[in-house]
Amino acid sequence: MALDRDLEHHMRVILSGTAECLPEGDLRAKVEKAIEEERPLRIKLGVDPTRPDLHLGHAVPLRKLRQFQDLGHTSILLIGDFTALVGDPSARDITRPQLTPEEVRANAETYAEQAFRILDEEKTVLDYNSRWLAPLNFEELLRLTAYFTVARLLERDDFAKRYNDNVSIGLHEFLYPVMQAYDSIALEADVEIGGTDQIFNLLAGRELQRAMGQEPQSVLTLPILVGLDGEKKMSKSLGNYVGLTDPPEEMFGKLMSLTDELMPDYFRLTTALEPSEVDAVMAELESGNLHPMEAKRRLASEVTDLYWGSDAARAAEQAFDRVHVERELPDEIPEVSIDPGEFKDGRIWLPRLLVLADLASSTSDGKRLIAQGGVKLDDEVVEDTEMELGAAELEGVVIKKGKRHFRRIRT
Repeated sequence: MALDRDLEHHMRVILSGTAECLPEGDLRAKVEKAIEEERPLRIKLGVDPTRPDLHLGHAVPLRKLRQFQDLGHTSILLIGDFTALVGDPSARDITRPQLTPEEVRANAETYAEQAFRILDEEKTVLDYNSRWLAPLNFEELLRLTAYFTVARLLERDDFAKRYNDNVSIGLHEFLYPVMQAYDSIALEADVEIGGTDQIFNLLAGRELQRAMGQEPQSVLTLPILVGLDGEKKMSKSLGNYVGLTDPPEEMFGKLMSLTDELMPDYFRLTTALEPSEVDAVMAELESGNLHPMEAKRRLASEVTDLYWGSDAARAAEQAFDRVHVERELPDEIPEVSIDPGEFKDGRIWLPRLLVLADLASSTSDGKRLIAQGGVKLDDEVVEDTEMELGAAELEGVVIKKGKRHFRRIRT
């Protein structure tokens, strides 16, 4: 793809939804020079395959890398298969558990596969940092560490807090920013993308490049995506996430539960819309010409279309309307067979049933859901946390948790 020669368009797209661009003015100068010389910039995004499943929070930097790609630059997706053996200590108050090489390899395969649902695979440089980090000998490592000081490393908030609180810091954790910085040397990166929690590591790459005679990279940081709860960062463990592999109906439904306050960030960070299109939607919202629910439908459709295609997005919206507007049941409801041994004297406690149906993490969680009015049996709200049900009356019953989760019981 030819390099987009419109500097102002370049900068509008690149800076949309970003937190910081460091140092100020550096990236604009790089882009302007790249356009003049018709030399695409080398844009680096490093990701450690510490987990197999990605969500929209992980997709934020991938979306930004795709924008650079669409502007004609060289997008480099760096899989940190070597750094993942250490684990990034950024924003950690304890040492991260180390993964085995087998776990890293399995996660890396899944990560790349899901990332290419966002990136153009044919235009992406895919690399692995084990290619240059694994062959380093001890002498070469010593030379690299000489560019860093312990005092500088202890300036990091996470390390400083742990040091002051007498919480152990592994020596291997100090080596993480050294390795990430060396990645920028190996790739000759012009720009590195990362979350706001990555800023120390990103700037370390810039400093090492300068020290080793390379032009220092620009640093572009992106905000951490807040989850569906509107409070904490998106996380699978917190249950406030939208997974990239969530089925279309589930993806659409989850996004329809988003709070109005989060819509601007989600439009800018999770869709493929141009900044001008997002600005137009926000202006319509602010003027009152666009109802928040309709804006949310647009958002849910855009994101679902991005990962599953327009036909799947339309079908997901129709399914959402059947369940939430027309109050019909979904076309497909997962079935759960209850082992006869679970029934005591022919009956089963409802909170236990919710656990068996994978609708609650524990019986305590099940009781809480019932007390909050979040559980229905065949569309009837249950209020009794001590309810017990017989096998015969449960056969074929549909349990609904919240607005999106259904199970049909078989006994």
